[in-house]
Amino acid sequence: MKIGVPKEIKNNESRVGMTPAGVFELTKNNHIVFIQSTAGEGSGFFDEDYQSVGGIILKTMEEVYSLADMIVKVKEPVEYEYPLIKPNQIIFTYFHFASSEELTFAMLNSKAVCIAYETVEDAEGTLPLLTPMSEVAGRMAIQQGAKYLEKPIKGRGVLLGGVPGVPPGKVLVLGAGVVGVQAAKMAAGLGAHVTVLDTNLKRLRYVNDIMPSHVVTEFSSEYNIRKHIKDHDLIVGGVLIKGSKAPKLITKEMLKEMRPGTVIVDVAVDQGGCFETTVPTTHENPTYIIDDVIHYCVTNMPGAVPYTSTMALTNVTLPYVLQLANFGWEEACQKDLSLQKGLNIVQGKCVYREIIEAFEWSEKLVP
Repeated sequence: MKIGVPKEIKNNESRVGMTPAGVFELTKNNHIVFIQSTAGEGSGFFDEDYQSVGGIILKTMEEVYSLADMIVKVKEPVEYEYPLIKPNQIIFTYFHFASSEELTFAMLNSKAVCIAYETVEDAEGTLPLLTPMSEVAGRMAIQQGAKYLEKPIKGRGVLLGGVPGVPPGKVLVLGAGVVGVQAAKMAAGLGAHVTVLDTNLKRLRYVNDIMPSHVVTEFSSEYNIRKHIKDHDLIVGGVLIKGSKAPKLITKEMLKEMRPGTVIVDVAVDQGGCFETTVPTTHENPTYIIDDVIHYCVTNMPGAVPYTSTMALTNVTLPYVLQLANFGWEEACQKDLSLQKGLNIVQGKCVYREIIEAFEWSEKLVP
């Protein structure tokens, strides 16, 4: 199969869909891999690195799309890429369709086969291709939140770890999934007092078992959220409903109950966000302020640490890329039910129920 790896052109996205090690495995299996020139430079991989393992460097994105049977990316295609996508072409990337009806219709109109990293689901019900980026984003949420708590950036002026004689900062984590656990781990490591909320008692028991005593858990309810937002310095939203829009756990009017300079980080922004006031931002302009509350809602947080993120992503996507390349998408999805669950749009039809429900499409009106 001919596989194309274009350069990511989303704002400040420095990751790349495939490392040279991944290209080596594909060429070893007699596949042809086209890499757009300089696609890997942001992650520390250069054209000669790809050429040394059999990759073919092409100058333009247009060439990559026109020659490839399958496109392997990191982020969803942007408007410039829509007309480049061909019917029956496999697009394997993060899509997060539920957050963008425009993107969804563009991919429906392309007649491509869209397989979303974020909905590939294994037998245990986990999301193996979303997990590494969730781990990165959860850890970065604390890193960024701690920075924006600084007074020169309009934060409360709180050091999360405190110092002797001064209590530590307080971090509220909404969701005890991968993002929440990693955020809690990082915050606890800094010495902050951490509260983790979730409706899944099994996950809360897990957090209780693995975290130190200054990480506490509570059942998530509107009452408990309203109680904690009043005195926590940093709030991290890490709630995920697979393939669907995130629930709005903090409303606009609840911001008035927070102290001025509180920082909220919405890791769920790719799925529409779990704060009512969430608006997608970029690494170039990452924050905005509403009611004296700093919002950090960058849609590609792991893109700020592209070397780590690209390596972690290729580690988990490569086995699936190999299956798709070796067998074609139909046979590969028949052989591997987890990959089958990644199918979101197939040749002009939406085949993923959560997307249909997110846009409230009638079954009879599904494009």
